[in-house]
Amino acid sequence: MSDALRSVEEHLAAVLEAAPLLGASDVALAAAAGRTLAEPVCARVDIPVFDNSAMDGFAVRHHDVASASDDAPVILRVVADLPAGTELDPPLAAGEAARIMTGSPLPAAADTVVPFEDTAGGLDDSLESARVTRAPRSLGAHIRRRGGDAGIGDTIVAAGERLGPFQLAAAAASGVATVTAHRRPRVAVVSTGSELAAPGATLRRGQIPESNSILLTELARAADADVVLTASVDDTDAAFLDILERAREAGADVIVTSGGVSAGAYEVVKNTLSSGGEVDFVKVAMQPGKPQAFGRLADGTLFFGLPGNPVSSAVSFEMFVRPALLAMQGRRDIRRPLLRLTAATGWRTPPGRRQYLPAAIDRADPAGWRVGPATAGGSGSHLAGGLARAEAYAVVPADVDAVEPGDPVDVMLIT
Repeated sequence: MSDALRSVEEHLAAVLEAAPLLGASDVALAAAAGRTLAEPVCARVDIPVFDNSAMDGFAVRHHDVASASDDAPVILRVVADLPAGTELDPPLAAGEAARIMTGSPLPAAADTVVPFEDTAGGLDDSLESARVTRAPRSLGAHIRRRGGDAGIGDTIVAAGERLGPFQLAAAAASGVATVTAHRRPRVAVVSTGSELAAPGATLRRGQIPESNSILLTELARAADADVVLTASVDDTDAAFLDILERAREAGADVIVTSGGVSAGAYEVVKNTLSSGGEVDFVKVAMQPGKPQAFGRLADGTLFFGLPGNPVSSAVSFEMFVRPALLAMQGRRDIRRPLLRLTAATGWRTPPGRRQYLPAAIDRADPAGWRVGPATAGGSGSHLAGGLARAEAYAVVPADVDAVEPGDPVDVMLIT
């Protein structure tokens, strides 16, 4: 491990350069949630598909009702009833109307819709005649025009976009049933440490509850990866090498470990992998998360060795593993946006290293959100309990010695 500090940007660049773009295949829309598009979704039909009514009311000819008012209502004869889904296209002569429901195709002879609210009888008196008491605001009122949202061939969802609920609905509305999407990265998560015990177990002296495997597994899933293995092993070479083999057998594209990468005597990850030259052990100018390991194993699997303290693992995953997993899926945006908020309180920062402080946001004033540490202990990398209150990272540059109340602070939302 070199004593020179690598910048966050330098380490991330090395990670992204090594991260392969995963293959793509056709996926049914119903199974595509969370996948990333390899090819854009283009509309197969117009949206809307046809001119249709935006209101429940009457399809009319504008000229017939242009003068309607409470004092001089216009009475029209209702000649058709058009529920949504109808195939009817009734002709309308002068003085005639068709009762029409929202979403129903507009008759070719009509050019305006009068809502029930603008008639004397409303829905209750709508099958034989319509007594219009308010003139439409304009020709074409309350009509949704064909192709008003998108036309055939228009891009509905761009390549590189994640298919969330809105994107899936938009694709379906455009007549698309199958998309071309990248496959999800397969991730193995391994927590190392002889001091680790299962959550809820009776602890002997020196043991702590193991939490990093849960943390990193769920962070990987939140990045739309498939977790194929989650394990915790002790600080022995044999146990660690065995779990690496199990990860390979599970088909992992990426192995993420926590612990064993620092400067101690029992750093199993460093002791096992540093001599092969496949994994680099470096120091990154960030706090927490200075010790990092990254490389590509002999079989091509990407390897991330994260520090073992829970906050360090969380920050390291956010800054390096998450962008790599998104890049492997072809995601267009792999970095979270930053907000600039006011510090609600002050805190110290480490000299010469960029700080990523688990933070909570005070939203009491919607026009002036404020940010502060998620825990009274500040940025200690061991403060796992404070992660429960963290919803963001306050990002403080390396040349800032301290944050004072009222200072502007860059904030990365993570929830």
